[in-house]
Amino acid sequence: MDSAFGNDIVQMIIHAGPMVKLVLLILFLFSVISWTIIFMKYRLLRKAKAESVTFLELFWDDRDIKKAYRASEALKYSPVARLFRAGYMEFNRFRKIQTSYAGGEAGGLKGQGRERDGNPDAPVAAGRSHQALMDNLQRSLSKAAIDQGYRMERGLNFLATTGNTTPFIGLFGTVWGIMESFRGIGLKGSANLAVVAPGISEALIATAAGLAAAIPAVVAFNYFNQRISSLRAEMEIFSTDFLSMVGRQFFRNSPSPHTGA
Repeated sequence: MDSAFGNDIVQMIIHAGPMVKLVLLILFLFSVISWTIIFMKYRLLRKAKAESVTFLELFWDDRDIKKAYRASEALKYSPVARLFRAGYMEFNRFRKIQTSYAGGEAGGLKGQGRERDGNPDAPVAAGRSHQALMDNLQRSLSKAAIDQGYRMERGLNFLATTGNTTPFIGLFGTVWGIMESFRGIGLKGSANLAVVAPGISEALIATAAGLAAAIPAVVAFNYFNQRISSLRAEMEIFSTDFLSMVGRQFFRNSPSPHTGA
């Protein structure tokens, strides 16, 4: 029975009009591209989630950011690891600038500790340095989070387009097929069921094909959006925790920008 039904479908497609065949070809291309995106996106988000869990466990168990950075380089799919690398590189860049500035300001003088103790503006300078670093880190992490969001969402627009447009494309093919069927009936001058039914059934294949392309795309789009929202939440939480950790660990006992980490 299934084989007979499948053969009937193939025969209806073969005997469909040129416009219906064109519509079916367009829907087939939409469906192939959608399923390719679905499989690739599922694989990407699954790896992103697994690697993010691995990175967070490693980061919070050790809390050594240099070690975490080296380990994160192997985690290519994790958006949290990529976010951390962006923050770590910004932190290193800022510290190098501060070190260079401190060295130039010292002018070759020795006894930086004594110089700092005798400088009443040192706490103010330290506070400004701390705030500048935190602002730079915040901007760097925000930019990295946006970039990772775009990377994870890549291809979802096509799924949304497929879900929204393919039913209408299929409906267009059906309407066109029915128009051709009634035109043929008018030319033949016969309107019995045996004449009408085959043309209408061929035309309805386009609507079925449009729904077959749209339903998986809509389901996948909603599923991937939920997964991406979860990863976005993880990035936001990690950004807040990372900024707090940097503020506590590196500046709690740093009264001056001359002090090293």
